[in-house]
Amino acid sequence: MHALAQVVHFETNAQRSLRSWLLGINSNLPPSVVLKKIKLVPDEFHARFSARARSYRYIIYNHPVRPALLSNRACWERLHLDEKYMQEAAQHLIGEHDFTSYRALACQAKNPVRTITKLEITRQGSLVIIDITANGFLHHMVRNVSGVLMSIGKKEHSPQWAQEVLVNKDRACAGVTAPAQGLYFMSVEYDAKYEL
Repeated sequence: MHALAQVVHFETNAQRSLRSWLLGINSNLPPSVVLKKIKLVPDEFHARFSARARSYRYIIYNHPVRPALLSNRACWERLHLDEKYMQEAAQHLIGEHDFTSYRALACQAKNPVRTITKLEITRQGSLVIIDITANGFLHHMVRNVSGVLMSIGKKEHSPQWAQEVLVNKDRACAGVTAPAQGLYFMSVEYDAKYEL
């Protein structure tokens, strides 16, 4: 998975300027990770539990020949995907539902109910892009939703299959989990009082 706008928090008693924190942390991170901004937040803030919504993007390189530059940045699907068919299927998943069928068997969340507020499928040349926003996600939920939508896009199933999988509340009914290399964490939304 890739993250474009991850938010983290930490507690410390050390006293440094925000600029010193930013430069010091970045000097110790690997080249593939960079801290872009740092700010003080109230004690009650928690990067995970204070979030109101999260957005992910899943990128599929849909072409008969495998990608070179995108080999670790997108999922490759050689068979044609019908993005309109996938968008029709996506409509069944929008709203508040029990997503038991769309979570990993090892998921430890106590409650499988989540609310998807946005699920859009678009095509840009050979790229099929799935954008999804929800109040929270279960373990592998985005990759499992993407796997179901890809099966529907290949016309292995009708668009209604997305809803059938949802209603069954059984992970075994949902098919394959899409590979991790196409997954991007795009953003997280917090209450305006945190000014993030």
